[in-house]
Amino acid sequence: MPAYPFSSSLIEHIRSMFLGFAPRKNPPQENLKRAAVGIILVAADDGSGETAFLLTLRSAKMRSHAGQYALPGGRADQGEDAIDTVIRECLEELSLDLSAGGVLGTLDIYATQSGYAITPVVFTTTTEPDLCLNPNEVDQVFRIKLSDLSGERSAQFFSQEEGGRRLIRFPIFDHHLYAPTAAIIYQFIEMVGGRYHRVDNLAAPDFATR
Repeated sequence: MPAYPFSSSLIEHIRSMFLGFAPRKNPPQENLKRAAVGIILVAADDGSGETAFLLTLRSAKMRSHAGQYALPGGRADQGEDAIDTVIRECLEELSLDLSAGGVLGTLDIYATQSGYAITPVVFTTTTEPDLCLNPNEVDQVFRIKLSDLSGERSAQFFSQEEGGRRLIRFPIFDHHLYAPTAAIIYQFIEMVGGRYHRVDNLAAPDFATR
């Protein structure tokens, strides 16, 4: 039995976990730019029957955070809420047509060192997505199993310098996944397990903020 089967029972479990979670909806400081990202739950592509989420590799052509791993999403347009932003960005980046009816919940707003207040929105898909990547924004997209970020590959915590902020990373492929993505995914996986952790104290290393 998969640890996180892609099934209606797991989706309902996640939905129920959100009922006991009160996300922080206000950014910790003013004048942050609003953004949103999606944790898009899909079936793993290895035949395991497990639940995965979509992770993109940002295009090397991007002006900021080029070539970094990221959840689909981006800066909010005027008048958009977080759900609208993720739906629009997923269509622009991946030709993925999401519905507001697929929203399971939102996580804490995460303030980045580069000046954004990111709202993570968790979606589930009802059909197998047919993805078409926008080469100006995305070089690759991966399906990362939730079980691949647990056990020996679970979150790692460290400090960049003595007395500095606590950092988080996940081993992934031959690299590491850093905050904000790592912090957001960590909060989600912990919530699925019934553990509610705030992650505003988890930062990214300096090189990952460029």
